[in-house]
Amino acid sequence: MPATLENKSAFFPKGLIFCGSGAEDRAKLTEMRGDRCGPYLIFWLLHGATVITSPRQLGAILKNTTTQSTNGSAPHIDWVSLLHTELPIMGSGITPPDFATPVLEGFEEFHFVCNRSLSLTVTNVNMIALLFQLLPALLALTISYRAAILLYNIFCSPLKNIPGPILARVTDLWYVNRIRKGHFERDNILLHRKYGSIVRYGPRRYSFDHPEAAQVIYGIGKADKFAKSSFFRAFTTPNPEQPSVFAHENIKEHAQLRRLYQSTHAMSALISYEGFVDECSDLFDQRLREMAGDSASPTMSPLIDLGKWLQCYAFDVISMITYSKRLGFLDQGVDIAGVMESLEGFLSYASVIGVYPRLHPLLFHVRNCLAGNTGSGIQYVLQFTEKLMKEHQAKPKNLDLDDENKQRMDFLSKYVARHRKDPLTYNDWYVLSGCASNMTAGSDTTGISLSAIMYFLITSPKVLGRLRQEVAKHQERALHPCHFSFKEVQGMEYLQAVIKEGLRLHPAVGQPLERIVPEGGATIAGQFFPEGTIVGVNCWVEHYSSAFGPDPDAFRPERWLDSDKSRLEVMNSHWMPFGMGARTCIGRHISILEISKLIPRLIRDFDFTFPEGAKEFKTNNRWFVKPQGFRVQVHARN
Repeated sequence: MPATLENKSAFFPKGLIFCGSGAEDRAKLTEMRGDRCGPYLIFWLLHGATVITSPRQLGAILKNTTTQSTNGSAPHIDWVSLLHTELPIMGSGITPPDFATPVLEGFEEFHFVCNRSLSLTVTNVNMIALLFQLLPALLALTISYRAAILLYNIFCSPLKNIPGPILARVTDLWYVNRIRKGHFERDNILLHRKYGSIVRYGPRRYSFDHPEAAQVIYGIGKADKFAKSSFFRAFTTPNPEQPSVFAHENIKEHAQLRRLYQSTHAMSALISYEGFVDECSDLFDQRLREMAGDSASPTMSPLIDLGKWLQCYAFDVISMITYSKRLGFLDQGVDIAGVMESLEGFLSYASVIGVYPRLHPLLFHVRNCLAGNTGSGIQYVLQFTEKLMKEHQAKPKNLDLDDENKQRMDFLSKYVARHRKDPLTYNDWYVLSGCASNMTAGSDTTGISLSAIMYFLITSPKVLGRLRQEVAKHQERALHPCHFSFKEVQGMEYLQAVIKEGLRLHPAVGQPLERIVPEGGATIAGQFFPEGTIVGVNCWVEHYSSAFGPDPDAFRPERWLDSDKSRLEVMNSHWMPFGMGARTCIGRHISILEISKLIPRLIRDFDFTFPEGAKEFKTNNRWFVKPQGFRVQVHARN
């Protein structure tokens, strides 16, 4: 079927579009550019009736054409100016000879060309024939390369004796396949229980279940040596001018970048965010009461997806803290603008493409192109942030705030204030990235942790009963009839033990936190690893180890209260739900604030029960181990 502007998606799956040049076509192209095209997409116009069938023919035309041919039958080239994100080759003053090489390379790679009538059939390009011609050679090369890796890992590598799945010795596809299945946190635990304290999960990837490993790789004074692996590039934009606190690999530059955001996330700043949390808690309480069933007929109560509602709560809280404005998840109880779905899709992408980070620069822009005019849910968050940024920047610059009001400012207000004082250090990307990172990282992790803790409480009646007694005792002297202050919940010892145990049994991240062995190599768990080797510890593996006693699989908050000092020191040194060392999650204090204030209120005001025979906590691991279908019945207690 011929390819046209109308059916372009059927013929151009890569998102590259080659089209004719009439005025009408230009209008369509301009319109199309806004909703289909992102950086790294090349547009050009081929005039004339000549049908291009080979790279050689196209090369000859490009070398002998003029910028503006007046002869309608003579093929020539023109181009459309893109946005500032265009390729370096696209710019004013570029002549066809300058343009010939990149265009020819693009044609050779994709083999998509249209003639003047905007029609092209598969036979015009012969891409399939060329692919079949190259396939045997590519296959032979791939097999030879993998065979060489296998032979090296078996006979020559200094790490040849480290066990693991046979396929993992040859290719990272074993790891990718397990990620796609969605339960790598459990797979990783089983690998260590089968093979021992050091396990290979890729040709150059090694996981640890050893008392000393985490401290060596991530501990204070160590993180300045073990840099993050390239896996994390897939979690951010490939633009080097847009650095990410989470993904930055350069240790010194990361430390400098982190310091720019440190004060807004510090423990001392939490008290200024409590009002935001309380407002969302009130609305969440209202929604639960609206959905609550009749306590006299508990089996007839409707089911609610508690996991979804807890994520709605987490989204709106972090939105309030960031902008002083909710996105509205709790108002509607729906996925606004597909933000949640988009985040899940992005994590599914990043958790796999991170294994092959060289693909990220290309695929990142293809994903953006396919998102359409309004963009993905992540794009919605960015647009929401940009809109509020402009509103803040439009305010008078001579508004001097006293210290008290400065403390009560949301993240965006603080970032914009810094931007005004030092626009070079605190540039627009600093403001945008800081706010958007809050939304994308701070919502999922907190929602997941809340769901896990509630699940453990619902399925542990004795623990729930003891916690309710503690909450009731503190309620008698609480300063507010509905809200507990952060200072009050910090004084609830059993609550803090419950939270700590819940985060131990269900840390949000379910893949190894990969690092690169530094120059000169390093000895980890008694084994020497050459520089450049990828090493890491999975929080799930660490948390289900014998460091937590003979019953690491059990939900037992008492272990944090009854253990002696030496045992507590051991457990604390292995507890890493937010990571460890210099790369610890920057938003961990805010997450603890939200969890600590909401859990006592939920168990004080509501009963939650599972429908008969449905107590399983299903999850899906796409970097974050997220609950799936966490459905319960809810009843108001007062």
